[in-house]
Amino acid sequence: MFEDFLFRAFIAGIGLAIITGPLGCFIVWRRLSYFGDTLAHSALLGVVVGYALNFNFIISVFVISALISLSLLYLQKRTSLPNDALLGLLAHSVLSIGLVLLGILSFIRIDLMGLLFGDILAVNMNDILIVWAGGGISLLVLIYIWRPLFAGTVNLELAKAEGLNADTANTIFTLLIALVIAISIKIVGILLITGLLIIPAAASRNLSNHPIQMAIISSVLGVLSVIFGLLTSINWNTSTGPTILSAALGIFIISLFPWKKLPLFKKEIKLEK
Repeated sequence: MFEDFLFRAFIAGIGLAIITGPLGCFIVWRRLSYFGDTLAHSALLGVVVGYALNFNFIISVFVISALISLSLLYLQKRTSLPNDALLGLLAHSVLSIGLVLLGILSFIRIDLMGLLFGDILAVNMNDILIVWAGGGISLLVLIYIWRPLFAGTVNLELAKAEGLNADTANTIFTLLIALVIAISIKIVGILLITGLLIIPAAASRNLSNHPIQMAIISSVLGVLSVIFGLLTSINWNTSTGPTILSAALGIFIISLFPWKKLPLFKKEIKLEK
């Protein structure tokens, strides 16, 4: 039987993988991978603010990430700068401010390695509760806004013509990403959470023929990445966060094989034609 700390790590990692799957699909569809990096960079500032104010850093990370995401939406409407320029501006500015504050507030002692790369083996029951509660709320909200969000992803003007509030769904979606980043810091760290969002979703795109199917497969591949990554980390004594992402990369490479040509997928392909 697994040790208690390893069992908790599996439960926390699986809970996070379930919600990062469908969220990651929208990030891939909308080409927002750099947006995830931007919010992940803002997490450092959130952690510093949380420790400085003697506040729960998960809440402070969510608040800071949410403010950054709302600022991005505001700047997109108020300036003529392209999205990648705005994302670069916000990402590096917020990261720099976080590092400056960390240097000024010398009384703050933060495990930077754990913050950057996560330490899933150190999670406790409170962390598991936060991951599953936050992930469950995120998943329910995503299901609720799925139709307008997906319609806006395909064609924003058409979604508005059909009376769907795609702008509101997009705002809620950015807040969901901020929430997932906040609850994932202890598991994979602020540098690697974007990988857990993108890699399983990218792999599932090679294995699916339908958006909902892609979201489900993405969650399954994320869970497999966590399981294989943790087992490999324990056996080879490697860092858990990077090992989980390495396992996800291995699954992505396997997904490049033309699986859709196998008999299992032929029926689905015929239906598409």
